[in-house]
Amino acid sequence: MAVELIEKYFELTDIQKEQFEKLTPIYSDWNQKINVISRKDMDDFMEKHVLHALAIARYIHFKKDWYVVDLGTGGGFPGIPLAILFPEVKFILVDSIAKKVTVVQAVIEALGLKNTRAICGRVEELPIRANLVVTRAVAPLDKLVLWSKKVLKPQSKGIIALKGGDLNDELHGFKKHTNLIAINSFFQEPFFETKYIVHYKPS
Repeated sequence: MAVELIEKYFELTDIQKEQFEKLTPIYSDWNQKINVISRKDMDDFMEKHVLHALAIARYIHFKKDWYVVDLGTGGGFPGIPLAILFPEVKFILVDSIAKKVTVVQAVIEALGLKNTRAICGRVEELPIRANLVVTRAVAPLDKLVLWSKKVLKPQSKGIIALKGGDLNDELHGFKKHTNLIAINSFFQEPFFETKYIVHYKPS
């Protein structure tokens, strides 16, 4: 069920198929050394990590030469799957934990992703102006907005965060600036029934 799960929802080139196929063995190998992904999640890695990340691609159209920052990328999600799907978009994957960035850099090199950089640091210190910030379960929305202010270009697409569960309290005060999209409107798998895209658009 590896790349077939992705092909169920996306048309892939041969290179992209090969890159998606490589993800499970690469992460399985690294997970033996550094626990970047929950051990139990490795059984459903393509669904819970790769396809989940690609929900963003079902929601927004990525444009050629955009700069996209993955804030708190952890093991490389959602950035790595999106970078495979959009080779003409530039991705900067940022995390403050060095060992996680080491893994992400190794994955980038193993896949031959020319459009992707991994940086150890804080997103608010980046000398980059992005068209979009993406993130997954890193922090509440108020913190994401605060951290992303300096890195987003004027007229940017804002922040797209992958989140789950009851988000009413977290989104209180942001309702005018956010869209909430149920991921199960894109994907049929039961895992996505409680998963959402939160799109924050600056005024």
